Amino acid sequence: MTDRVKELQQHTVALLKTAKAEGITPSAINTLREVLRFHEYRYYIQNDPLVSDFEYDTLYKSLEKLETENPDLITSDSPTQRVGKGLTKEFPTVQHLVPMLSLDNSYNSDDLLDFDRKARELTGESVIEYCVEPKFDGASISLLYEDDRLVRGATRGDGVYGDDITPNIRQIRTIPLSAHFATYGLDTVEIRGEVLINKNNFAKFNEAVVEAGGQPLANPRNAASGTLRIKDPLEVGRRKLEAFTYSLGYFSILPGHEGPHTHSETLEMLWNLGFRSPNKEKKVFNGIQAVIDYCTEFEAHRDDLPYEIDGMVIKVNRFDLQDKMGMTTHHPRWAIAYKFKARQATSKLLRVEYQVGRTGNIGPVAKIEPVAIGGVTVSSISLFNEDNIRDKDLRIGDTVLVERAGDVIPYIVKSMHELRTGNEQVIQFPRNCPACGDELYRAEEEAAWRCTNINCSAQVLERLFHFASKDAMDIRGLGEANIEKFYNLGLLCTIPQIYQLDYEKIGTLEGFGPKSITNLQTAIANSKNQPLHRLMFALGVRHVGETMAKTLAHAVNHLLDLQRFTEADLMNLEDVGPKVANSVFTFFQNDDNIKMLQELEGLGLQLVNAKKDFGNGGNLEGQTFLFTGSMVKLKRSEAEALVEENGGKIVSGVSSKLNYLVVGEDAGSKLEKAKKITSIKIITEDQFLRMIGKV
Repeated sequence: MTDRVKELQQHTVALLKTAKAEGITPSAINTLREVLRFHEYRYYIQNDPLVSDFEYDTLYKSLEKLETENPDLITSDSPTQRVGKGLTKEFPTVQHLVPMLSLDNSYNSDDLLDFDRKARELTGESVIEYCVEPKFDGASISLLYEDDRLVRGATRGDGVYGDDITPNIRQIRTIPLSAHFATYGLDTVEIRGEVLINKNNFAKFNEAVVEAGGQPLANPRNAASGTLRIKDPLEVGRRKLEAFTYSLGYFSILPGHEGPHTHSETLEMLWNLGFRSPNKEKKVFNGIQAVIDYCTEFEAHRDDLPYEIDGMVIKVNRFDLQDKMGMTTHHPRWAIAYKFKARQATSKLLRVEYQVGRTGNIGPVAKIEPVAIGGVTVSSISLFNEDNIRDKDLRIGDTVLVERAGDVIPYIVKSMHELRTGNEQVIQFPRNCPACGDELYRAEEEAAWRCTNINCSAQVLERLFHFASKDAMDIRGLGEANIEKFYNLGLLCTIPQIYQLDYEKIGTLEGFGPKSITNLQTAIANSKNQPLHRLMFALGVRHVGETMAKTLAHAVNHLLDLQRFTEADLMNLEDVGPKVANSVFTFFQNDDNIKMLQELEGLGLQLVNAKKDFGNGGNLEGQTFLFTGSMVKLKRSEAEALVEENGGKIVSGVSSKLNYLVVGEDAGSKLEKAKKITSIKIITEDQFLRMIGKV
């Protein structure tokens, strides 16, 4: 079986390359069908896909194109001629009242314009009314209600038959066990829906899996689908699944009633009956251009939702027009899915390089075959540390699943062990610094290996990068490229030398005219006036972030006062724990560091704390605040500044020392932790603004 999996995956890679280049020829159609059946099995049965959705869709559309151009090649068992696979022997099999078809997919506005053209031709309408709603990335289900009571819940299965998972469905709190369909004139109702797990619960689920020594799941959809097939309903209930219902597959109408006439009416009815439906997110538009605009707008904000969506669903709103348009054996002609840019893709792990951070941490970086994900090409991915490499059992030559969610730094979800050929190489983490050659050190309680040579060239550069960065001293014009150039020329080797640059020599370098040199001089001069907490952060002391830098700066009148602080003194400060205390104490007991600070002061930098009197007059006097989630009306930095301007303090974590947790959208673990501490007041962004008189 393993050899066959490898063979099919090799065919997959070859077919994808051909599809992107000259196109797949009819001679390969049988192989293409076999590959698609294999990936359906991995997706629907094993919940462990070996290709991304986009890659599967690329192959599926290639098959559709071949069969359209060569009708004589169509076979009854082709993936295009049936709904899909998805039955197991673990649960009783039941037949859906109406087949659950797939949706045709589109990836651009041209596809939607073509869909609209066909809709107008089939219906004879000059303008079509469309209903648009999010496409949930979960596991499809069918719910059967008779006499207003839930009598059955089933998986999608092969679209005609599904697995009866009623005991598990009853554990999902967002699915009513009874609903008054009779008030809408309906008797028997079969509802289509999607079971999913929200982002926060998915993250917690994977953390628990890893802690137990298992492999994390690739995405929330797999977590939801796998949970539905668990034999123990109580365990299903503990996993906090949610369900959205998005259509009626079948309904019978009571005598004297008409039933709903449009899809949007159906969503509103489901919402009113107590179901989670996309009633609030749906929009109804006349004409396709407004639909395209809404899809584009929604994609830009997809990460604001607490659950994953992978696109939008566009449906002809009127049921009478849907009936006119009909359906194929695979999908309804009156609906289409507009898929967002792919968030996952497969690639090959080519090699691992090692970067040295400003505090000596050795960061492994995976170099992969370039692959497009979410609109960008990814070729480098952080692997964090040696333990992460071991936990995921990554090897050079592995096929890996890469994800880039939320337009953030990509990461490797997993390696695909089934596809190994035996030529993969175990990754050997270095025991000597890749920059200076010194032996690396790893503290017993830490995950990272570190170079302890403070004069290591890589560390020196990283410290200079950090010192000049936007959130530290904000020296514009002194970016990484210029710092590296000056370093290699011997013009800049230490932080104090930033303020002693030889501008005459710099003026002889290519790209440095009088204006750029003047701008650089001005930016460096202005940085001398940065407040003390900025300088504290810029020094790059281990474990000292922006908030902790403020705490330390506010605790002294002069930065060198920290020389007199013991670790116990430091731990008496707000949110300073043993790690921070030890790191700060060590830094200020180092003679070279003290000499550097004295030199900086002599060069005109501000080491005296021009403190605001935070305890006087502010209406937040003596109160501590922490922000979590996404703020709508304020940036996080603006909100924190307002706290301090009004006499309050920002803390770095949830503890009994926290007075107020300000909760934005999609709040995470901090909110859950705060709920367990009764002394913490949990407020919204608007409530915070009212506290300081901004509303």
